[in-house]
Amino acid sequence: MFIGREEEMELLQDLYASNKFEFLVLYGRRRVGKTSLLREFTKDKKAIYFSCQEKNDSLNLSDFSSIVQSHFEGSSYGDFSNWQSAFAYISDKSAQERTFLVIDEFPYVALENPSIKSILQHTIDLSWKGRNIFLVLCGSSVSFMESEVLGSKSPLYGRATARLELKGFDYYLSSKFFPDYSNEEKLLAYGILGGIPSYLEQFDDSKPIVSNIASCILRTGSFLKDEPQTLLKMEVRDPGVYNSILETIAEGSNRISVIADKIHEETQKCSKYLSTLQTIKIVEKIVPVGETEKAKKSLYRICDNFFQFWYRFPFRNKSHYEIIGAKAAADEILDADTISTYMGSIFERICYEYMLRMAKTSQLPIAPYHIGRWWGANPTTRKQDDVDILVLGKNRDEAIFCECKYRNVLFDKSEFDDLVTASKAFSEAKTKFYYLFSKSGFSQWVHEEAEKREDVKLVGLDDLFAF
Repeated sequence: MFIGREEEMELLQDLYASNKFEFLVLYGRRRVGKTSLLREFTKDKKAIYFSCQEKNDSLNLSDFSSIVQSHFEGSSYGDFSNWQSAFAYISDKSAQERTFLVIDEFPYVALENPSIKSILQHTIDLSWKGRNIFLVLCGSSVSFMESEVLGSKSPLYGRATARLELKGFDYYLSSKFFPDYSNEEKLLAYGILGGIPSYLEQFDDSKPIVSNIASCILRTGSFLKDEPQTLLKMEVRDPGVYNSILETIAEGSNRISVIADKIHEETQKCSKYLSTLQTIKIVEKIVPVGETEKAKKSLYRICDNFFQFWYRFPFRNKSHYEIIGAKAAADEILDADTISTYMGSIFERICYEYMLRMAKTSQLPIAPYHIGRWWGANPTTRKQDDVDILVLGKNRDEAIFCECKYRNVLFDKSEFDDLVTASKAFSEAKTKFYYLFSKSGFSQWVHEEAEKREDVKLVGLDDLFAF
């Protein structure tokens, strides 16, 4: 079953239905579902679908020749002499009908033959712009697609009529892969696997989470056992320092000075590695909501839940897990205290995604202008404070303060009081609302307080799925 991607499919349909030249650059990290999206969209359409492979230029051209000729003629008659001839052939044939050309994994052929970018640029400028052609270039190397295809120094710069970075699903769409799980199990599966479709497909919701961890992640030979390491090696030459950085972040260290100190590297060197991890979309830099990206209080976190899980548990405890075995290791990971600690920060992301969904469907009491995590000095208490999720209106005179608790105890008065205290750091916000998120529910005091106040909203696990 094909899940989600309604907006992406709508974009593809609009471009396909256009009666003029369209050029979409589609990219996203490996396993995110680009090929599945294109296959789903093209399954009932007459498309030329060419998937580049990691082989030399002449062999890729030979494959392309065969696919293009078979599309137009019903059979192939020989290789084109070069890419110019292949594209010129498409130009001639496109006068008869809408031509839909998909070149998947474009970086494979462009790295072997860098001139293909200039060849495409000349073809588009001199011929295809006036023809009924829909071109899609797709790639998994995010850095390559952003710099070598979309970048200002690329020959193809300014030629694309649309661009789409495909991203993983949020918790809500990810839950569609597990209809037989409880809501708590759906969130836990998302906390472990993240929103990458090919990872979500590995878990069987007829089996307990612990069994899936043992068989799909920890067992020797399983698809997910060394997946993060495999992907990292595809993107960087020497993964050693990168592994150390990712392990340190997964353990909870998120300031660059602390990360550098723990891996015994200079801060400047560590910064360069972190920059690369950001480029390939494994790590992201965050600043307190409402501040610029240059803020000195920046933190780093792993973007993908599965990378977070893998570096926190299998990578960090590899030798130990190999000794005790997959089943015992999975039991150890799902120890109540261990998994609750791990899921704490994940739950904050889930609540953030919930607030985004609420914002997009106009279900929040204010119009959000900024949304994210906040930390800093509270002038009221003269201490450092933080807010799990802060939503600010455009003029900062309206705000929503969110507290997220993934624990096996009820959300109680003291935690609500702490949130109210933290909100005093924003004296300019004259209108304030409080959203309380809890895995295990709320105490009687909190329920009573929420009933008599219009500015307090309680969000339990079931509420997260009430869309």
